[in-house]
Amino acid sequence: MKLHSSSTEKYQTVTGYDRAGVEINAQRFDYSVLVMPETAPRAWPVTRFEDLKAEHFEAIAADKPDVVILGTGERQRFVHPRLVTSLSSQRIGVESMDSHAACRTYNILMGEGRKVTLALIIEGDAKAA
Repeated sequence: MKLHSSSTEKYQTVTGYDRAGVEINAQRFDYSVLVMPETAPRAWPVTRFEDLKAEHFEAIAADKPDVVILGTGERQRFVHPRLVTSLSSQRIGVESMDSHAACRTYNILMGEGRKVTLALIIEGDAKAA
């Protein structure tokens, strides 16, 4: 799905997505990625939802976002609370949703000026491992 451009062009915006990847400002990523409005996207070393560890979320906590939108693939899945302790202890919320909903939600929150992180799992990739 392609998304329309808006006045948020100077920020990291999801401009398209499909089952195999995501476009950030029209640049394709076919591996799991962390996206914040004012920071270049970076690889996130997660290849499957089942492989998530606390360390994956500790890396996000260091960025100190207000909220984390976790895209869990084709369907919504929830992480165990012990995995996100590094975030919850800093009062950083984590919202889990399917990846398409996560991309849309990230764009909305980013457009509102929120300090949001999109943590998007692209399953089956080998590049981020």
